[in-house]
Parts: sequence; structure tokens; C-alpha cells
Amino acid sequence: MTDTPHQNLAIIGHVDHGKSTLVGRLLFETGSVPEHIIEQHRKEAEEKGKGGFEFAYVMDNLAEERERGLTIDIAHQEFTTDTYDFTIVDCPGHRDFVKNMITGASQADNAVLVVAADDGVAPQTQEHVFLARTLGIDELIVGINKMDIVDYDEDRFRAVVEEVKQLFNQVRFDTEDASFIPISAFEGDNIAEPSDNTPWYNGRTLLEALNDLPAPEPPTDAPLRLPIQDVYTISGIGTVPVGRVETGVLNTGDSVSFRPSDVGGEVKTIEMHHEEVPTAEPGDNVGFNVRGIGKDDIRRGDVCGPADDPPSVAETFQAQIVVMQHPSVITPGYTPVFHAHTAQVAGTIESLDKKMDPSSGEVAEENPDYIEAGDAAVVTVRPQKPLSIEPSDEIPELGSFAIRDMGQTVAAGKVLAVSEK
Repeated sequence: MTDTPHQNLAIIGHVDHGKSTLVGRLLFETGSVPEHIIEQHRKEAEEKGKGGFEFAYVMDNLAEERERGLTIDIAHQEFTTDTYDFTIVDCPGHRDFVKNMITGASQADNAVLVVAADDGVAPQTQEHVFLARTLGIDELIVGINKMDIVDYDEDRFRAVVEEVKQLFNQVRFDTEDASFIPISAFEGDNIAEPSDNTPWYNGRTLLEALNDLPAPEPPTDAPLRLPIQDVYTISGIGTVPVGRVETGVLNTGDSVSFRPSDVGGEVKTIEMHHEEVPTAEPGDNVGFNVRGIGKDDIRRGDVCGPADDPPSVAETFQAQIVVMQHPSVITPGYTPVFHAHTAQVAGTIESLDKKMDPSSGEVAEENPDYIEAGDAAVVTVRPQKPLSIEPSDEIPELGSFAIRDMGQTVAAGKVLAVSEK
């Protein structure tokens, strides 16, 4: 284990603007992909008449490589810079991205927005920026990519920067907190080294900007919240719930409570990486044993917290959602599945309270009759089964969710308020 602090980094932007190539380039420049793997892709690319696409190839082939069981595993693509260990919450598919971005483990701390210099701002660019804003990403690094295609033209760069700044202003994203960098993921300009092709640019390279990101504060001072992923029975120990500490600290000897199952007890042992440890902190994946709790008392989707400050269980909750896609319209009574941390619970949208203007965040309409793709709204939800969830301004790690229906992510949201039973 290194002591380098960790950052989850989302790579966002329109699908054809070069995200995959950029991820491949970052992995390559930081030595996170072995040379022979790159070489292999270079050959494949040339055979298929796509010479030079090796970085994109790296990305496209990782999924299939995992199936073939090769040693390189970038299920979470990871790379290390001088300052941070980064995990890329990469999202080749728009929908996967949304689901990844809002469910627990891959909550992104910061993001790189990729905008192609030849295209400028595209519809998905807007959607991703709005989503990043809604889900609480604080800082964006903007890579104006494909500068090689526009002959490294400074005027074109400035024009695209202006477009992006206008978009930021629309969604109330502070342009002061953004850096704009002219890059070519394909050629490597201004990624790791300053480029001779952009003598007019004297700002930071992309890796320098990543190194300069503010360190995320580990949420140890919040109360313990540990969503349960699985429950095992281990001989000699007994019942062992497993999950990732999202906030707070878990100590042996603590009195804990599981909600919504509503059982509790004293923590006897905590195990991490097959070793007993006295304590676990945010980001740690642990198995632990609690005195007096049996395998059938708790289940996946429960949240463990302190007995004296237990996780809240919503009878209803109010949330702000962004509708990504829906074949028709959403009206009160609609009952999709809510994915929040490790829980998946059907929930009925009881009322549509307000429709928001996605560009300004202002209330556009009180109690609308329906909402549709592209709308942002405040809604009241009644889970069909007990669901432990928290207001996102109190415990953001347990305050966001994805709404899925018909095999796709329909909407994303964050919890504004919880009404307990």
C-alpha cells in the first residue's frame, strides 16, 4: 500500500471527442500500461489500417483482455502521478458513465472534460457538465483535444474556450475553477510535456493540472456509514458482512446498528486484506463480525452506522433528479428501480414538486404534470421497501442514486431531504 492520496477522476465529454484516446495516453505516459501491450496494439492497429490508434486500441481491448485473463487488469483504470493515485471513472458509454458516476464506489472527486477543437461544445458535453455540476464535482480541467486536427490554431482554441465558458455560466459552474489546456491525446501534445506545437500556450500540462488538484478531504469526521455489499458465513468467525467504509471510522468494540434491518451489536473483529485490523477508514473495503448477528439478520443494501447515530431509513424522500433518457414522459405514480449505494429498491415517484431550468437552476414550474428527457426536477419518492439513504448535503456519499428502468439509466439524482418512519 502506498501513502499517496487517492482521487477518483471522471473523464467526461462527448463520445467522439477522444476520451478513450486520452485515457490510453494518460495510462501510457504514467507508465501504467506495459510497453509490450502498447506494442501489441500498435501492430493490430497497423494490420487493420489504423496506424497510430494504439492508445484508443489500448482502451478498446482491455475489456476483451480481461476475458482472456491477461495479467493487465484495469477494471478501474489506475495511474499514478507525482501527487496522486488516480482511479479513472471512465465512461465510454454515456449511460454507464451516469450509473458509475452516481453509485457509491466511483463517486468522482474531480473531472476532466474533453472537448474536441474541431467540433466544440456538443449536446452530450452540456449534459455531462450539468450532471457533474448536479452531482457535486468541484473542479473541472478542460482538455481542448484534437488540436492536431485544427493545425494547433490559437484562435480556434480561444473560440472553443469561450463556448465552454458560456456553457459553464449557464449551469452556474465557476469558470474561475477551471483550467483550459490545448491538447492532442493522439499526438501527446501538452499531456506530459509542454508542446512545441503550441508556442502561444504557456500554461500547465494536463498532468501538472492533475497534480495540482486539491486533495479530497477524507470524510472521517462524518458519522460511520458502511453500506453492505455481501454477507458471508466464515467458519470459526461466524457471520461476516462485507462492504466499503464510505464515511466515518469503524473500530473494534464499537456498538453499531444496521438499517433498515434494524439489528445491532458490538464489533468483535475487522478484517482487511486478510489481516485483522483495529480500525477502518473511508475507502477501506472490510469484512467484520458483530456479536449476536446471524446471516439472516442483515442483507446487501443495509447500511451499518453507530448505534447512537444510526443511518436514516426513508419512508419518503425528496430529491433533485436529472432525466437522462426516457421513451415517453414521467408522471406521478411512475415506479422504477432506485440504485443507491449497494441497495436496489423500487420506488414510486409520488409527486413532481418543481421543474428546474437545467441551465440556470431556477424553478421553471411548480408541480408540473410531467417531466421528460433533458428535464431537471425536484420530486418526492416513496420506496416500496425500506431504504437507508441520507441527505446529500449531510452525507453526500449516501445521498446520490441512479434511477434504472427497462435496462437503462433513466435519471440520476441527489437526496435533498429524508422523512423517516
